Amino acid sequence: MSTWEPGYGEALDVDAILADPDSRIIVCCGAGGVGKTTTAAAVALRAAERHGRRTVVLTIDPAKRLAQSLGLSELDNTPRQVKGIDTEATGGELHAMMLDMKRTFDDVVLAHTDPQRAQEIFANPFYAAMSSTFSGTQEYMAMEKLGQLRARDEWDLIVVDTPPSRSALDFLDAPARLARFLDGKMLRLLLAPAKTGGKSVFSLVTASFGIFSRVVQKVIGTQLLSELSGFVAALDSMFGGFRQRAEQTYRILQAKETSFLLVAAPEPDAIREAAYFAQRLRDDRMPLAGLVLNRVHQPVAAGLSAADSLAAAAALDTSGESPATADALRIHAALTEQSAREQRVAARFTDAFPTVPTVAVMAQPADVHDVDGLRSIGEALA
Repeated sequence: MSTWEPGYGEALDVDAILADPDSRIIVCCGAGGVGKTTTAAAVALRAAERHGRRTVVLTIDPAKRLAQSLGLSELDNTPRQVKGIDTEATGGELHAMMLDMKRTFDDVVLAHTDPQRAQEIFANPFYAAMSSTFSGTQEYMAMEKLGQLRARDEWDLIVVDTPPSRSALDFLDAPARLARFLDGKMLRLLLAPAKTGGKSVFSLVTASFGIFSRVVQKVIGTQLLSELSGFVAALDSMFGGFRQRAEQTYRILQAKETSFLLVAAPEPDAIREAAYFAQRLRDDRMPLAGLVLNRVHQPVAAGLSAADSLAAAAALDTSGESPATADALRIHAALTEQSAREQRVAARFTDAFPTVPTVAVMAQPADVHDVDGLRSIGEALA
């Protein structure tokens, strides 16, 4: 069950976003553990089944929950079609993939340099380290992959499931961060030999660099320094393209074809993160479509207060009549109090961002682990 509830702000109509042919990208972001991956999968499934859209969902989260819920044995860097879903009437399709940042980096190198230079880059140990573990590479490659998917123009809708916590928006900073890395003073010095006719890394005319290079040589060794210089020179030759494509993707994320969905639970930490995201998106002029408030509790008999329920339960205890009814009244009281707490917590967001629409999704009786469960969440979001 799900719907907008009083106290949770203006109603968000997710179906209206999915039905709009001009809506091409949906980015789901939020703290970890709030059902973000499930929401992204449910949105993508509903777009394919209900609205007949050719949809791909991209997860940047390495957890396997998305593949399992879609009935796939695994996900990789290539979109895989999800079979067995109900798209016969609408003609939609659903594909899913998981970002492999090293393979994406490899594909970028192969696409934007000659084969010989590509093999030199692949063999460089610094490339191996950066393409697998360097801070910010995952977010930068997420920008690359999103840009690739959008440039192919074969998808009606791209749904992006971002990493948990504040790193979910780090891909917005990735181009600037990589620019700072390559433009750093030390790396500029290391790159200097490549721009002086290929002379040795230690054959520079300035005494200041001679002192610098001797210090670095003592710390990391001549061979390692040479490899680092070669890596920076190779990467620098492609960096203009990196930056240009990332800036294009950034502009796409600001465009009307994109919608950001914040996903949160009615818990203080999650709401705090959602507020952080909302402010950041507002500052960067990103189109925030609304807030999905997950795992909300709502009593069935909303007109019966917690105090009245407890009083009635106490009266039944005294009379010795219907202990089962007394227990049910106490459960109702606890649920009513929990619902009130959740609305107070959610109000920290809705009060701060009163114009952001919200949809409240009721807590599910069990974890979502298959297509039927995703379909139920999709209906809840409608």
